[in-house]
Amino acid sequence: MKNAEVIKVRDTKVIYRDGNRTVKVFNEDFSKADVLNEALNQARIEETGLNTPKVLEVTMIDGKWSIISEYIEGETLEELMAKNPDKEDEYLEMFVDLQLSAHSKICPLLNKLKDKMNRKISETDLDATTRYELHTRLEGMPKHKKVCHGDFNPSNIVITPEGVPYIIDWAHATQGNASADVARTYLLFCLDGNEALAKKYLDLFCKKSNTARQYVQKWMPIVAASQSVKGNAHEREFLLSWVDVVDYE
Repeated sequence: MKNAEVIKVRDTKVIYRDGNRTVKVFNEDFSKADVLNEALNQARIEETGLNTPKVLEVTMIDGKWSIISEYIEGETLEELMAKNPDKEDEYLEMFVDLQLSAHSKICPLLNKLKDKMNRKISETDLDATTRYELHTRLEGMPKHKKVCHGDFNPSNIVITPEGVPYIIDWAHATQGNASADVARTYLLFCLDGNEALAKKYLDLFCKKSNTARQYVQKWMPIVAASQSVKGNAHEREFLLSWVDVVDYE
């Protein structure tokens, strides 16, 4: 780690490049169980055949839990979209195709998306009536077993110089209904202030997957509520505004 280069700094971790390895060092107070779960998710996704960096080691560095993976040389899709705005449609097409390729996989040992969302909704400070309605809506949604990334956005796609795409950061991976994963991506674009791109993304995904837009929209309040338990005040306010659109039946 002597000559390691800092790639990214986050609230809970610092990511380094150390030669041909990526070293993700978590804060001292970060949950050990969450670190081990992330490494396990990544290892399980490797077995699906999707392009993702291989986990090499889980260790402690200076008293901090760390995940060491293959380093993938390249640029993120987010960087490429910023550099080449004229290619936005081309990149978005690639982005949606990659998400569909993930959804085409089955990984039976991943945590279940519904279980995670039920737990997160219970952790919110929403009133009991709203929580009840969200739990009820969630239980009524069709049960699927598709691989869901949980944080699928252009910064988590790395394109190698040869043009090969890799999907990274599987910390939030679950198995469940793909439309929940799509709703999450839509909300991430909106959180970044890019509502036009969010709409274009959703329209393209629905067209390519033959999914009704209204079906994805039914997931929006559920996903927004489950995501509102983390993030800053601005993000929470935005996400909770989506929860308010629940149409009680």
